[in-house]
Amino acid sequence: MASLIEAIEIKRKMFFEYEGAPYHCLDVEVSKPTARGGQTLVRLKMRNMLTRAVFDKTFKAGEKFAEPDLVRVPASFQYGDGSGYHFMDLETYDTMTLSAETLGDDRLMLSDNLEVQVDKYNGNAIAVQLPPHVVLAVTTTEPGVRGDTASGGVTKAATLETGLEIRVPLFIKEGERVKVHTETREFAGRA
Repeated sequence: MASLIEAIEIKRKMFFEYEGAPYHCLDVEVSKPTARGGQTLVRLKMRNMLTRAVFDKTFKAGEKFAEPDLVRVPASFQYGDGSGYHFMDLETYDTMTLSAETLGDDRLMLSDNLEVQVDKYNGNAIAVQLPPHVVLAVTTTEPGVRGDTASGGVTKAATLETGLEIRVPLFIKEGERVKVHTETREFAGRA
């Protein structure tokens, strides 16, 4: 039997199983009792990894959760089509397909042969963990005009090869490759 985790032991970014589904802990808040005999409560902000729903739930400190049958495998993004987004497992060379709904906005970060980590729950691919930065080409942006800056830090809109829209500095031109933070979706420099 899998080991059990007490609610008080759950930390940010941990995975646990609740009501038969895997969850990812986004934030933890522990409230200690002020009176004798009061119970310590643990408030978790958690994401259901199957439905992507995020919600807060409060548990007693002693409640136990199972560790999910979650495996993270290295994979490479191959292509996207009408049936979903296809990844190749780099260990077994099997193809795994995830739907656009499962990936959400992360699909706008995928470029050919991008190496990612795919989370598998009970043998089925359920989520993708992106690297900290991805490199994408700028397809459209307005030209930067000298004299547009009154005080540094001025940016302009740019559309990248995947359809993602970000703000870039004025010196970036169409066709250039830029690094993008995958968590914040912000410009991180030239590639």
